[in-house]
Amino acid sequence: MKFADFIESTEYEKLPPKVIDQAKLCFLDFLGVTLRGSKTKSAYAVNKIIKENNESTIIGHKKATALDASLANGIASHSLDLDDGHRIAQLHPGTCVIPAALALCESENKSGKELISSIVVGYEIMISMGILVNPEHRNRGFHSTGTCGAFGAAAAACKALNLDKEEIINAIGLAGTQASGLLESDHAGSMGKHLHAGKAAQSGILSALLAKEGFSGASTIIDGNEGFLSAMTDSNKDKKIDIGKFHILNVYFKKYPVCRHLHSAIDATLEILNKNDLKYEDIQKILVKSYKIAARHNDYNPETVEAIRQSLPVSLAIASKDKNLSLNNLENNEEIAKISSKIVIECDENLDDLYPNKRSSEVIIQTNSHSYINRVDLPKGEPENQFTKYELINKFNDLNKDINIDILSIIDNLEDYNVKELMIIINNEFKGHGD
Repeated sequence: MKFADFIESTEYEKLPPKVIDQAKLCFLDFLGVTLRGSKTKSAYAVNKIIKENNESTIIGHKKATALDASLANGIASHSLDLDDGHRIAQLHPGTCVIPAALALCESENKSGKELISSIVVGYEIMISMGILVNPEHRNRGFHSTGTCGAFGAAAAACKALNLDKEEIINAIGLAGTQASGLLESDHAGSMGKHLHAGKAAQSGILSALLAKEGFSGASTIIDGNEGFLSAMTDSNKDKKIDIGKFHILNVYFKKYPVCRHLHSAIDATLEILNKNDLKYEDIQKILVKSYKIAARHNDYNPETVEAIRQSLPVSLAIASKDKNLSLNNLENNEEIAKISSKIVIECDENLDDLYPNKRSSEVIIQTNSHSYINRVDLPKGEPENQFTKYELINKFNDLNKDINIDILSIIDNLEDYNVKELMIIINNEFKGHGD
C-alpha cells in the first residue's frame, strides 16, 4: 500500500525545509483558530460531556484523554469556518490532522520533530484521498473533511506512534470503515459540520491505537469491491493515488469565517467598493456570476450563524455594508436582508468549467450612475495568492486579542521542544481563554 510506505518512510530529517516551514504555518493558523473556536457553543457542548484526564490538552479548556482531546480540538478548529483547506481535494486538512497529531504527540511524550512529521504525513494522506475521490465524492453528498479526514488523522496518529507497515495498513483499514460526514449537515446550517472534523480526528487516533494492539483492518478498504471508492464515488477506481508531492505546500488559509466557495465573490466585491470608495447605500444591484457549487449557496434567509456561513447573498451583504466580514458582524437583520435582496446569483458555465482549478467569481455592481465589474479567480489565501507569516500572526492576533503574541515565537523553533513541554508553555498563556 502506497500510503503505508509513505507514512513509514517519512522522517523529519528527510523533509525539505519549505515543507517544515509550511507545517509550522499550518500549526500557527490552527492554534489561533482553535483557541477562538474553543469559545463557541459547539466547543462548550463537547467539553461538557468530556471527563478530565491528564493526557492531552483541549485548547482553551482542560486536559483529557488523547481520544477526547482530538475530538474537542477538531470541533473547535472547524467551528468558525476559518481553518485551512485544499481547493483540489475539496477539504480542510488541518482541522482533522493536527488535533490527532497533537493529542498523541503530547500524550506519548514525543518531540517537536515527530509532531511536524506527523502533521506532514497526515496532510499528505488526507489531501491525496481528496484528490483521488473528488469531485464525484463531494457531488454525491459526502463532506470530504469528515470522510477523508479519518484517513489523514489515522496517518498522523500512526506516525506519532511509530507503527510498522502492517500496523499502518490495519489502521488505515479501520479509519476507512469509520469515514463519515454528509453535506446535509453543512448546508442545513447545523453544528454537525463541526462534528465531522472532530470525529475524523478521534477516529484516526482510535484506528492507530487499535492497530498497535493487533486489531486488524481491511487492507483493501480503499479499492476493494465494497471499499471506499466503490461505495462513495462514481468512477474513480482507475484514478491513481497522488502521493509524495508534499501537498501541504498547496493548502490555503482563510480570511473570512464563511464557506470557501463564497470568498472569491467577497474579494471581488470589496475590491470594487474600496477602489471606487462606494458605500453600500450607493448599490442598486449586485450581480454575482460564479461556478455551480458557489452559486448553489443561495440561501437568502439563513436562521443560524452556521447557515449564514453557507449563504453567499447574506455574507456578501454583510461584507458590502461593513466593507469587512469577520466573526464580529455575522448577523442577519432587516438592513442586511434589504441589501441581500439586491444581490442576484447566477451560475456561469464558463466559470464552472474552470472549477476546481480555479474558484472564480465575476461581480457587477450597479449604482444609479455607473456599473463596476471585477473578477477574482483565486481568493486571498490560495498558494498563488498566499498569506505571509506576518499576515497569519495578525490573523491570530485579531482572533485572540487578549493573548500575548510573543508566545508565537515558540513555533519558529518547534522542533527543539518536547510536545508535552510545548503545551505546558502554550497552556500557561492560553489557560482560561476558552472557559
